[in-house]
This record gives sequence, C-alpha cells and structure tokens, in this order.
Amino acid sequence: MDTAQFRAMLEEKGVSLSSQALAQFERYYELLIEWNEKMNLTAITDKPSVYLKHFFDSISPAFYYDFSRSLSLCDVGAGAGFPSVPLKICFPHLRLSIVDSLQKRINFLQHLAAELGLTDVAFYHDRAETFGRNKEFRESFDVVIARAVARMPVLSELCLPLVKANGTFIAMKAASAQEELDQGKKAIHVLGGEISAIERFTLPIEQSERTIIFIRKVRNTPNKYPRKPGMPNKQPIE
Repeated sequence: MDTAQFRAMLEEKGVSLSSQALAQFERYYELLIEWNEKMNLTAITDKPSVYLKHFFDSISPAFYYDFSRSLSLCDVGAGAGFPSVPLKICFPHLRLSIVDSLQKRINFLQHLAAELGLTDVAFYHDRAETFGRNKEFRESFDVVIARAVARMPVLSELCLPLVKANGTFIAMKAASAQEELDQGKKAIHVLGGEISAIERFTLPIEQSERTIIFIRKVRNTPNKYPRKPGMPNKQPIE
C-alpha cells in the first residue's frame, strides 16, 4: 500500500486525511524504523506493509464508530502506538491516554508524540490490572481500545473496568474471533459489558480477515475486578 492508495482507500471509507496528517504518518514510519533498530517495536518494517497492516488497520474502527465527537480514548497495551496514534492523527481532537507496561515503549511513544506535534496525549507506565484499579482512571473513559493483546476473557478484564457508563470497549481481532467471543461472553457480562456490534471486514490488498468487537458498558464493573497482575491470564473468567 503506497501513500496515495492509503489516502484514497481511507477516503472511500469516509476518513479524510489532511496533508499535515499524511506528513505525520510519513514521520511516524521513519521513527518506527529508526527506533526498531534499538528495540523490538514491530516485525513488519517494509513501508507498504506498515501502511497497510499497522496504519490502515489501526484506523479501521473509524469505519464503524464515530470518532469525530469529543471523546476520551484509552489504549491498553499500545506497543508501538497501534491503534491509538493513527486514530489520533486522523482525529486530532481525541483526548488520548496510553497505558503500557514497558518503559522503553513509553519512551518511544513520548518521543513520537513530541515529533508529530500531538497534543492532549498522556502516557502511563503501568500494568493494565493496576491502572484499572486506580480511582482516577477507573470507569472514566468514553472509549477503551485494544488491538490483539490478549484473549477476550483476559482483554475484557483489563479494559472494561476503565470504560465509563454507556461508554464503549473496542477489541480489534484477527479472523478467529468467533471462538474467542464465545469464550469471552461470561467475562463481558460479569464485568458490566454487552456486545453491541461485531464488524468483520477484509484488509485490502492482502485480503486478510479482521474482526472488530464493540462492547457497551451497561453496568458498573464489580470492585473486585481487575484482579491483581497476572491473575486475569492465569485464571480467566470463563
């Protein structure tokens, strides 16, 4: 996917990129490759693949959800900034919080945000389990998003406690999502969520399947969740 295709295919989906946004994506790619040489940020490094599998894929929730509103967005386990930084570039008004357990990745993201001139972005070096128990952040975000960081029962326990009442948890998954979804139904219910939509689409060019799961927060999460670090993984709610 070259830059012209990237812009045109997003336009087809109703997402318009300014020339400033295109320049930011260009710089993002340069920094990703530069920093990837000293730390492991991505296995995908050729430009067409980064634009398709990282940038375009990260923006795909906006094909089904209105990010043009005033929203607070929290990205759990952001890694190299996916999906939240591409979304922030497209929708600069988003109030973004990024949580990652590795300080080196946070350092990269802070540098990236400064280089791209992104404002209203906060970074937290923390485990999702402890971040979700912090009264300042618990049930405070309009949208919490995560891209392929854990199975649905685990991911729901890490993310749903952060979503405010009537807010949305967006889980970005590969093709095999149905089995995961079945396994995650109990956790979603226990944690106060309700599946509001499941969107399946094919990533252009390479024709690989993607699934985006939208979960609405309909009840407060019980105080016992999230459990202490490691527990959601060891003993998932199933």
